[in-house]
This record gives sequence, structure tokens and C-alpha cells, in this order.
Amino acid sequence: MKYFLTGATGFIGKRVAQQLVQANHEVIAIVRNPAKAKELADLGVTLHSGDITNKESMRLPMQGVDGIFHIAGWYKIGASAQAKAQGEQINVLGTRNVLEMMQELQIPKGVYTSTLAVFSDTGGRLVDETYRFNGEHLSKYDRTKWVAHYEVADPMIAAGLPLVIVQPGLVYGPGDTSNAHTTFVQYLQRQLPTIPSQTAYSWAHVDDIARAHILAMEKGQPGESYIIGGPTHTLVSALEIAEEITGIPAPRMKAPPAMIKAMSSLMGVIGKIAPLPEMYDPELLRILAGVTYIGDNSKAKRELGYEPRSLKAGLTETLQYEMKLLGMRS
Repeated sequence: MKYFLTGATGFIGKRVAQQLVQANHEVIAIVRNPAKAKELADLGVTLHSGDITNKESMRLPMQGVDGIFHIAGWYKIGASAQAKAQGEQINVLGTRNVLEMMQELQIPKGVYTSTLAVFSDTGGRLVDETYRFNGEHLSKYDRTKWVAHYEVADPMIAAGLPLVIVQPGLVYGPGDTSNAHTTFVQYLQRQLPTIPSQTAYSWAHVDDIARAHILAMEKGQPGESYIIGGPTHTLVSALEIAEEITGIPAPRMKAPPAMIKAMSSLMGVIGKIAPLPEMYDPELLRILAGVTYIGDNSKAKRELGYEPRSLKAGLTETLQYEMKLLGMRS
């Protein structure tokens, strides 16, 4: 089969490309600068210069493919106003461009990477695909992905686009550059004095998430959404598991949600006067204040055969990788 990918240089997209090539599929990807995507070229991925915010740049490479994976996305938390404007361009306009091109070229099937963050804070509830949040979102990322999911993808599906939506939770693993990676590195270096209590995620290793994308292409029903989060743990629990693996003590201080919310409000005022370190960004603090981004993956297990690994298994590999980079004994 021949597949077209967006976001192939990213954390998830690169793993999807690798797994497709390993399964002997032909993979075509658009990248902003092919010269900087040598790792993909070495895998055997055919690279085309293009950008999802430029619809016509995708027309030629997308022609004649059997399916598309639209994985590219903007995910920065605590970004500048200028960077947040990019979120609208990439997550909303970019998604519209990819799906409209898929429609125009009559591509038989597509998989779009949404997120559990479109549900915002679930208040401790393990929600399923029928849940919908319509309130004020905690971050620009959450909001732009909600618009792409419900105001771009869903209406096009209703009009007949053969699209499957997948919704990862917190994705971790070797090579991550997100805030989760920063937290684990700070923990390993014993520079994490406190952690938020109650904050919880559905944790999935990046290789399991990549496999879930391919399962969605192979087995997913067009028009359906599938939560592909992994097992649900609080951040406190995750770092307790990390302590079991490494022997490095997890932070003993736990910050209650009310304290973090108050700090977020204070930092919002200070941030108008002077630049703030990233760790004190009001948006980042809001999404740590006892928030739960959690979902039930039963449907994906039942219909796709999705089987994510345990958090302990995934963290063992991830922390050993990070410790090696830091020159630490594992």
C-alpha cells in the first residue's frame, strides 16, 4: 500500500513512518526542508517539499495514494502570542487543507490525529468517544485541536469523507521533547521539588500510539473516533513508578490544585510586566492544577486490537534512555 504522511518528522509521525516502512508499505511525506529529513530518507521514505498550510503543495505527492495519515500538529503550551497564532494556522487551517485535498483527490481512507485534550479537564471521569466538551479550554492547543476536530473534521465526515479519528492522551517515550520529557529529566536530576496532586493522564508509549494509527487505517471504521490513550495514572503515581525503576526518590511535596490555580493567576499578572520562565507560564500552570486528561480506550481495544503496554514497562525504557543521555547509571 502507498501512504501519505504529514508530520513525519515529529515524535509520533516518525514512528508511524518507521512502522509502515518495516511492514513494506510505500511512504510519501511532505516536509518543509527535505535536506533536514535525512533520517526519513534513509528509511526509504519519499520526501516532497511542502507545508500543510499551503494546500497546493500537497496535491502532487498526495495523488494516487491508498490512504493518508494527518499527524502534523502544533502543540506548544505556554507559547508566545506569535507562536499561538501558528497554532491556528497549523491545527485548524492545516487540517482543513489536508482533508479538503483528500476529498478532492478521492483518497479511499484517512486517519486524523486528534487528542484527548479536546475533552479538556474531565474532572476525574474516564470518558469515552461519545463525550463532548463545549466550555472554555485551558490552553490554545486544546482549543485549536477542538476546532479542528469538531468544526473541520466532523462536518467533512458527515459529508462523506472516509476519515477515522484517533485521540491519543499523554504520549511519552525516547525522543520526546514535550513538557512530560522536561518533567522526567528534572526528576532524574533531582531538580523537581514538588509535583501537582490529582493531575492525571492516560499515558501511552509512542510506539504503541504509532501502532494504533496503523491499526486505525487497517481496521478503523470511517466516521468513527477511537481513544488510543494508555493506562491512566496520576503524575504522582507515575513518578512513584519511576522511583521503583531508578531508585531516585520521587518528590515528596505535592501541590494542591488550589495552590497552582492561585499561582497561575498571579503569574498572569506578573507576566504582563516582565518575561516569565517557561515553568511559571500561566497556561502551563493551569493544565497542571489537578487537571485530568483521561479517556477510556475500550473501543480501540475491542475494534482495533489495540494493546498498549503498562506505564512501568514504557517508563523503564524511557528513563533508561534519558539516564544514558545524562551520563547516569541505570
